[in-house]
Amino acid sequence: MAGVATVGAVVTAYMTYTKLSGSKTACPIEGCNIVLNSPYANAFGLPLALFGLLAYLAMIGFAIAPMLISSPEKKLLREEVDRWTGVFLFWGGTAMMVFSAYLMLLLAFVIKAVCIYCLISAICSFSLFLLSILGRDWEDVTQIVFGGLITFTLMAVSSLGLFAMSNPQFVQANQSQSPGGSAITTTSGESEIALAKHLTETGAKFYGAFWCPHCQKQKQTFGKEAMEFVPYIECSEPDRRPTATCQVAKIEGYPTWEINGQRSTGEKSLAELADLSGYQGPREFKNPLPPE
Repeated sequence: MAGVATVGAVVTAYMTYTKLSGSKTACPIEGCNIVLNSPYANAFGLPLALFGLLAYLAMIGFAIAPMLISSPEKKLLREEVDRWTGVFLFWGGTAMMVFSAYLMLLLAFVIKAVCIYCLISAICSFSLFLLSILGRDWEDVTQIVFGGLITFTLMAVSSLGLFAMSNPQFVQANQSQSPGGSAITTTSGESEIALAKHLTETGAKFYGAFWCPHCQKQKQTFGKEAMEFVPYIECSEPDRRPTATCQVAKIEGYPTWEINGQRSTGEKSLAELADLSGYQGPREFKNPLPPE
């Protein structure tokens, strides 16, 4: 289990680094970047992969803890530690399995993209869950039944809550109630949606803040429908403090666009964004310029 958790820790550590540094993932398909740039890749202003990394590190600790007690005189202590860490490994494995199932459903039906690193992490989580059950003799089966049901319920409810908080419509509604924020009132055409998807697929990033009027104008150029696909990264906490992600990325002004490794600050017309990103699709933009 320590070995499996180590694989998961390496994968989530790389995903966390990629997210915080703003760099593009080394992935043979664009799905990895689409997933990491989606609004569902963050939780409480931090990369979701960071929480996965912490979970894997905890599983490693629980797995190797009994092995650290090697003295024959402490045999009873080792057995007690092994008993309790076995329970913690089962609870942790169950929680990670449920959350991984939520992420896989999210990838399949909401984001509709394939992320190799996410799949590897999910395989590790499911493996840890199975090993936590099959890897020891359970004298009291109720520990599995009741403990598993409680953990499953808590994680299922937490996953649904996180989904609601990460949903672009929820975020937009929440930001529209904040000082300086406003709902997107313009509509999108096929060209806006195609450009938004192209920006995400090529690893572009749009850093902004809900209270920034220039960011609101930039969103209006895309329209409500296209903004669901724009690789937007919110840089402001509700109290207007910068998020950890944007501090690490050293974002100094809003809006900031990062396209093909180059950054530029200020509102951009959709034609400019298309040229900078190498977009080759239709350009019948309904709102080509940011509103005055």
